[in-house]
Amino acid sequence: MLYLLLYPLHTVFSVLNVFRYITFRTIYASLTAFFICFLLGPWVIRKLAALQVGQYIREDGPQSHLGKAGTPTMGGVLIVGAVTVSTFLWSDLGNPYVWIALFVLVGFGGIGFIDDYLMQIKKQSRGLGVKSKLLLQTALALVAGGLVVAHPQFSAEVTIPFLKTVTPDLGWGYLPFAALVIVGASNAVNLTDGLDGLAIGPMSIAAATYMIFAYVAGHVKIAQYLQIPYVPGAGELAVFCGAIAGAGLGFLWFNAYPAEVFMGDTGSLSLGAALGVIAVITKQEILLLLVGGLFVIEALSVIFQVGFFKMTGGRRIFRMAPLHHHFELKGWPEPKVIVRFWIIAIALALLALSTLKLR
Repeated sequence: MLYLLLYPLHTVFSVLNVFRYITFRTIYASLTAFFICFLLGPWVIRKLAALQVGQYIREDGPQSHLGKAGTPTMGGVLIVGAVTVSTFLWSDLGNPYVWIALFVLVGFGGIGFIDDYLMQIKKQSRGLGVKSKLLLQTALALVAGGLVVAHPQFSAEVTIPFLKTVTPDLGWGYLPFAALVIVGASNAVNLTDGLDGLAIGPMSIAAATYMIFAYVAGHVKIAQYLQIPYVPGAGELAVFCGAIAGAGLGFLWFNAYPAEVFMGDTGSLSLGAALGVIAVITKQEILLLLVGGLFVIEALSVIFQVGFFKMTGGRRIFRMAPLHHHFELKGWPEPKVIVRFWIIAIALALLALSTLKLR
């Protein structure tokens, strides 16, 4: 909004020329989202506490988690709100990719909000239920994928990390593939959100990583030099990514151990889906397995645990899934698990960035 309002005035006030630069607007989108979360965080926490929106703790989980019972949750409304406001202020609202990204963020945030609302306020233990949740997620992801496919300059080719000359064309199969990426990312982040700051830290790292990919994908000269797909208009998503990273850091101020608030499904589902749609638009879909590798590992630990349990009649691979609980039950203090998982996320992000130069 500020871009559309102020940049046209740069011919009169030359200082306003800075609004043409995506890098400038990305920085201030990050700072805006950060300060929205930082300043409104205490108020939101008090409101959630007054509504008695407290975290439910599994009785069969680590005993150290019992003290977290009652901690305000649904803090994802703060993250979604901060990202949305910041994106509205600093991005070019004439860019269709911005609206697709916001549609996914708010849409999946709505699914998470309904689930949290039913569980935390209506006290329905199952919330939406797995099938209903997946159905709604898939429907929204297909709509978002359809909007991307409908873009005049859409390409059904998929980029393979480290193999820049290998770009398989999925044709009509790209739509379900895009939906799978979005839904998969959404649920992977949701499964990771089990310790104080465990999900929001790597999420901020992943958003900052895709901020770079979005910028280079939308810059014709840089994209050609790096031999990656050029996606006209994708650079504007750097502003959106910056807003996610900034909001994540602002929320982490209150979500860091010991957490004062949790994001709930409202935050985890929306942020994961947003990451997925960014990967789709920037044509770095497969690379999401590396950038969000920590989320993938956590999701696979659940899949393998459940599958092995059913096949063997009750045997387990891990002491408990998702994986972070396994290490807790092995005796690792919660802060150690969190920080070590953050380190893994940073290492994977750096490895992903290296693919820009590797062919």
